[in-house]
Amino acid sequence: MTMTQSSSEPFNFIRTCRMAGYGAVFSGPTLHFWFNFVSRVFPKKDLISTFKKMFMGQFIYGPIMTAVFFSVNAALQGERGKEIMARLKRDMVPTMINNVIYWPLCDFITFRFVPVHLQTIDFPYWF
Repeated sequence: MTMTQSSSEPFNFIRTCRMAGYGAVFSGPTLHFWFNFVSRVFPKKDLISTFKKMFMGQFIYGPIMTAVFFSVNAALQGERGKEIMARLKRDMVPTMINNVIYWPLCDFITFRFVPVHLQTIDFPYWF
């Protein structure tokens, strides 16, 4: 899309609030604890530890949080049990394939080069 083209969909304020709320309530806090957890389990920043962290993210955190994202988002849109399950069956595998294509490079850079305290928002310890 060029700078002069506009999106075919108008701005959706409700969707924007839903995504911002998800990020603030679920994604941000869980990423904070996840990055701290994997850095405690594998405290080194060597290549092997970095790959272990990446593997854990792809096969533990990623699938769980993808399912949570689809489920919460669908529920906030008014979908219920069977509809949410249908969404998960339809969207999980293609999403996880795309995750494996995209996230490993991001994870590698984050785990190898970014200090843990800068990897996500540093939440106060009131959780």
